[in-house]
Amino acid sequence: MIALLALTALLQDNTYDLIIRGGEIVDGSGKDGYIADVAIKGNKIAAIGPNLKGSSKYIDAKGLVVAPGFIDVHTHAENILTLPRAENFVHDGVTTVVIGNCGGSTLDVKKFFRQLNQVQPAINVATLVGHNSVRKEAMGGDYDRAPTKAELTKMEELVHKAMSDGAVGFSTGLEYVPGTYSKTDEVVDLAKIAASFGGIYTSHMRSEGTHEKEALKETFEVGKEGNLPVEVSHIKLDAKPYWGEAEERLKQVSDAREKGIQVTQDVYPYTAYSTTIGLLLPSWVFDGGKLKENLADPDKRKKIESDMVDIRKESGQPDYQWVAIASNDDRRLNGLRIPAAAKLVKGSDSLESQISLIFDLVQENRSSGVFFAMSEDDLVTFMKNPRTMIISDSTAESSKSPDLPHPRAYGSNARVLGQYVREKHVLELPDAIRRMTSLPAKTFKIKDRGLIETGKYADLVVFNPKTIEDQATYPNPRVFPVGIDYVFVNGTPVLEHAAQTKAGPGVPVRRDEP
Repeated sequence: MIALLALTALLQDNTYDLIIRGGEIVDGSGKDGYIADVAIKGNKIAAIGPNLKGSSKYIDAKGLVVAPGFIDVHTHAENILTLPRAENFVHDGVTTVVIGNCGGSTLDVKKFFRQLNQVQPAINVATLVGHNSVRKEAMGGDYDRAPTKAELTKMEELVHKAMSDGAVGFSTGLEYVPGTYSKTDEVVDLAKIAASFGGIYTSHMRSEGTHEKEALKETFEVGKEGNLPVEVSHIKLDAKPYWGEAEERLKQVSDAREKGIQVTQDVYPYTAYSTTIGLLLPSWVFDGGKLKENLADPDKRKKIESDMVDIRKESGQPDYQWVAIASNDDRRLNGLRIPAAAKLVKGSDSLESQISLIFDLVQENRSSGVFFAMSEDDLVTFMKNPRTMIISDSTAESSKSPDLPHPRAYGSNARVLGQYVREKHVLELPDAIRRMTSLPAKTFKIKDRGLIETGKYADLVVFNPKTIEDQATYPNPRVFPVGIDYVFVNGTPVLEHAAQTKAGPGVPVRRDEP
């Protein structure tokens, strides 16, 4: 009898691989948290309830929050093949990322997923298929025109193949070359292919400030004519003359929804954005790969400078003090605002010297910047909307790199939970978690993730709601947040006691089939 009891106890201890005990479960649904245990078996959540037994391994989560792993639907982490540890995402509680945003993506999704399995990433990865990448492949460098019938057919085939191989949708970057030269009917045509697979349309629109009203109209037209859901990427107002109009933009969104278009949007919790320094130049400069030729032509150079005056006026900026260099081969420049960098390199911080430096940086084609262009009030207004998700807009990062990326790469989720939930009370905790978990999963059709429910994948984050906080700053961005103790991906710990493990349990995530 004693032997039988001992055997029964042993079997009970092996029922689950791990039990997270006594935490406040904020399950991703938006409902209030509750105290319970969560049991993990293999890669799934096996049980939820009080006083669970059946494992000799456990984590004491009393006083901590247990949430679904955060899903970052707007990243540029295509470089995860070379940085599979994805340490900036892991430390910020991210367990799944969506890449291929702003029109730039892999075109061979099947091959990318095969390579992903080989490198064994720490996190899960889904991808969109990008319009700019498709357009480059089909049109070969001559972009300032409509595609020929043959080129459009090629583009359609590329989108079809990517969606067939599991892409979650179709993305555009209409502020960038070559997408900026496309017409709406071209985008609609390609979006319809994504729609036929049940995919989503995400857009970095043609304008995020000066002409945003028109850009939103076009985005909604694509959703309507293409008959698919729409995600407005990193919604913002990035031009001073338009600060304070966030409510008007959200009214456009709500009007579109009333007309039957499924629209959501995302934000990163900062008032600066980051992109290539080339965005400071008019897009026509880059067409046909003739950047250096255009800059070398005195007449065209004058035209470029004239257009840059117009761009600054529309943005409400007298010079380029609002732009900091984030990444450049000349490491002395990283972190400097454009005038200070011009002073260092050109010996003067005059506007003429600033423009000359910008031309140099763009020709090097290796410079990115941080652009301080938004207002906190607008950010909060966008964030409060119930259909707004939280994103990082980041690549995979290594803490050993000398570049100075945007701090959003290291602390977006922790910043929301620490600053906008605990300190400023902009969001309630259950709702903030919903925006990071179930809302992204539902919107992008990511199956069995984003909720703490029995049978779902065990992607989990355990954090202290009293101490969670971002530590990354603009001058010192490569600092991990505090307060996140554990992160599980597919049931395997990738963060333990706030230290990353060597595990690589991440998998490719394909679009959920209806």
